[in-house]
Amino acid sequence: MFFNLFGYGIPLFAAVFTIPIIIHKLGTDRFGILTLAWVLIGYLGLFDMGLGRALTKLVSEKLGSGLIDEIPTLIWTALAVMAGIGIFVAIAAALSVPVLSREILKIPPELRKESTTAFMILVLFTPVIITSVGFRGVLDAYQRFDLTNTVRIPLGLFTFIAPLMVIPFSVSLVPLFVVLMGGRMVALLVQGYFCLRVVPNLKNRIRIDPTNIGALLRFGGWMTVTNIISPLMIYADRFFIGAVISVTAVAYYATPGEVITKLLLISGSLMGVLFPAFSSTYDNDRPKTTALFLKGIKYIYLIMFPVSLVIVTFSGEGLSFWLGTEFARQSTLILQLMTIAVFFISLGQVPYSLIQGAGRPDITARLHLIELPVYLMVLYLLIRGFGIRGAAFAWMLRAMIDSTLLYFLARRLLKPALPSACLDRFSAIPIVLCLLAAGFSFVHMAVTVKLVGVFCFLAIYTGAGWIWFLNASEKDMIKNTVRPFFTSRS
Repeated sequence: MFFNLFGYGIPLFAAVFTIPIIIHKLGTDRFGILTLAWVLIGYLGLFDMGLGRALTKLVSEKLGSGLIDEIPTLIWTALAVMAGIGIFVAIAAALSVPVLSREILKIPPELRKESTTAFMILVLFTPVIITSVGFRGVLDAYQRFDLTNTVRIPLGLFTFIAPLMVIPFSVSLVPLFVVLMGGRMVALLVQGYFCLRVVPNLKNRIRIDPTNIGALLRFGGWMTVTNIISPLMIYADRFFIGAVISVTAVAYYATPGEVITKLLLISGSLMGVLFPAFSSTYDNDRPKTTALFLKGIKYIYLIMFPVSLVIVTFSGEGLSFWLGTEFARQSTLILQLMTIAVFFISLGQVPYSLIQGAGRPDITARLHLIELPVYLMVLYLLIRGFGIRGAAFAWMLRAMIDSTLLYFLARRLLKPALPSACLDRFSAIPIVLCLLAAGFSFVHMAVTVKLVGVFCFLAIYTGAGWIWFLNASEKDMIKNTVRPFFTSRS
């Protein structure tokens, strides 16, 4: 978990320091287009038919069953299918780029040709983006998060540093996108090298077995629905804003979003560990799965709640210091609503990973199929009526509803091994604390009053967490971790 947390966390700090410079040098219009490109890079990687997650699950199962000799063929089969999917998606996306740049997004006329060329460069690298998901899935199955993050950290840093490398020579998006995609190619090659190290037989057993495709697609088919719809619900707001308002409005909306969504690194780092664990224990050791689920919910809540409270309370002051008073005026409420949304999304990732690990991706797929049209309709109406603030409210509402439904669906899967009372204490107290904190953090008051209030609230929260949520072994672990710091000082 700590490898993943470190890997996700470093790019967050890079974003904090580089984004103001990038906005100043590129201008809000080009930066708005760049934020859409960052979304597309992540989104194109999810057109893998769910095979990246399926590969992690199936390789984990074979490792648990001792069928190590079957793993190389499974990996090569998955990679071949993913490369083919990448080529198909690249062709389809390339055909849609001119329409996206000229007709859908409200891009200033002087930037349309530049944007079309830049987006075309991006989509042509789709096979690279999708295949890299497969390599990462193999490393995750072997729980080599050290190697995964050896790639993730430089790539995450490069995403935000690359613009600073290009800007001294050109503010055009075309060379910038070329450099970004070059970084993705290097990352793919390094991931492939690591997989050869982790699975030595991979280079000696290059074979594609059509019989493996069925097993991959059975799991990956429903994952594809989720992989396409879930990020669409997360990022559709930016494209709706670009189409209904302008790409300048996207910059005011997406800038706080780019940073605050990096908080998902906390839950994402834990899910990278829990998903393989859920996959290997759900059928064979349900009590262990239940214990992992409860710990996941508990740890994410205990960490995310105070972080979210501080950000919501001081969002105006933070944005004013970071990006200036104009950005703060436009984006403070956006940041507050998005922070609440990220808090719920983080909690929702635990039941989401459990459902996937239990081999039931059809549950999340059907749920998201129902949610998508409702969300898009509400999103469009709120953007038309309230602008970017309406988009942020729709995003927050969707996150709260989705995470709540996932929680109760996962609870049903665990019901035979988990009495209802065990989960009740993870819902009543947190809800009360969230309501109290929300009421305080949205009230306008002097900074000193906010500081005192947050300090007092977090002191009470820490005491309540220590008494009600942590068991004896967890308290001992914290004591043993903290004790050396005090001992060394004395």
